[in-house]
Amino acid sequence: MPEQMLATPIDEQQELERGFSRYQSRLIAILALVQFTVILDFIIMSPLGAILMPALDITASQFGVAVSAYAFSAGISGVLAAGFADRFDRKRLLLFFYVGFTAGTALCALAPNYHLLLLGRIVTGVFGGVVGSIVLAIITDLFALHLRGRVMGYVQTAFAASQVLGIPVGLFLANHWNWHVAFAAIVGLALVVMAAILLLMQPVNEHLRLKQESNAFAHLFATVSEPGYTLAFGVTTLLATGGYMLMPFGSAYTVHNLGIDIVHLPTIYLVSGLFAIFTGPLVGRASDAFGKFPTFMFGTVMSIVMVLIYTHLGVATLTVAIAVNVLMFVGIFSRMIPSQALISAIPAAHQRGSFSAISSSLQQLSGGLGSVFAAAIITQNADGSLGHFDHLGYIVVGTAILALVMMFFVQRQVARKTGAATV
Repeated sequence: MPEQMLATPIDEQQELERGFSRYQSRLIAILALVQFTVILDFIIMSPLGAILMPALDITASQFGVAVSAYAFSAGISGVLAAGFADRFDRKRLLLFFYVGFTAGTALCALAPNYHLLLLGRIVTGVFGGVVGSIVLAIITDLFALHLRGRVMGYVQTAFAASQVLGIPVGLFLANHWNWHVAFAAIVGLALVVMAAILLLMQPVNEHLRLKQESNAFAHLFATVSEPGYTLAFGVTTLLATGGYMLMPFGSAYTVHNLGIDIVHLPTIYLVSGLFAIFTGPLVGRASDAFGKFPTFMFGTVMSIVMVLIYTHLGVATLTVAIAVNVLMFVGIFSRMIPSQALISAIPAAHQRGSFSAISSSLQQLSGGLGSVFAAAIITQNADGSLGHFDHLGYIVVGTAILALVMMFFVQRQVARKTGAATV
């Protein structure tokens, strides 16, 4: 069945050409809110690091384990969920895992010590790590390829919104009360989003009409063993590795190496996020208009330049720190959005859910390994500053170059499939 039919337009084609229908716009907003809470739950660990480590009396290595625990548990659960990902209505599947994610975040909010916090991160990862793959499968089911850049751009502004709203508010709550309150606030928002999914989202079950393998294990094996998916899985792995290596230690590096007072951290995240909110939709439109691979190539070049600058900065002013973070986020978005839109065209319609779940697992597992690897490379000096941070920059640059080469072949694969010269 051709992709145009499986995109399941919710309104007439002429209306879709003019823009998104009312329901599609509402759906995009719901999915963006889902992503906002899940992403915020993960990335808030980074800025809270400067608060959590002394509060729980833990080392940088222990903190790295707490961050990677989410990634490893998410990776394992993604593999286990992949066999079932295409056998249920995606709305019900999203609700199930989102409820589990909320429960895990509540456990983090109530954790009195490091070990229970670690348990909370594991539970949150088991459920939250699958949510992103379900969101991606829903987008792939309901939106044609030429619209996915824009959709990804809007949904991924959740990452920017977490910088603008979530992280500054979370840091404010943590600084004025304690770090538990930051997680409790995420739980409260997640309950509202859960109600929106239940009441406003329609079933997503067109894929159930397609022929499936006899059992979940066979479906998982068929997806994993598909030769046409190997390259896309490899790109996903490399893209995650670099991000996870730098992100968990960003706040500690900014405070102790760049010399920025901890009270200014919310300002850095706020300004960076504001720029990213405008950048996301623009990158999405650019990837649909000028090509997803050219946009990805632009993002890679910018990311390489800014990572090298960022990891070699000495003591800097607040203005310089903000400028570097803003430009680095532009590069990240210019890779993230077109790569997701492009790779979404790879799987067959009846394997979109399992493909997304496996991709998510690879992303989380490689990211977890990257976080642990980074923690092993980084040293903590007597004054609290981090040593060998520049070494991480070189590794991230290497993964970015390799990912660019592999993405070139991915876009050729999609071009042959769609009949387009440039995707």
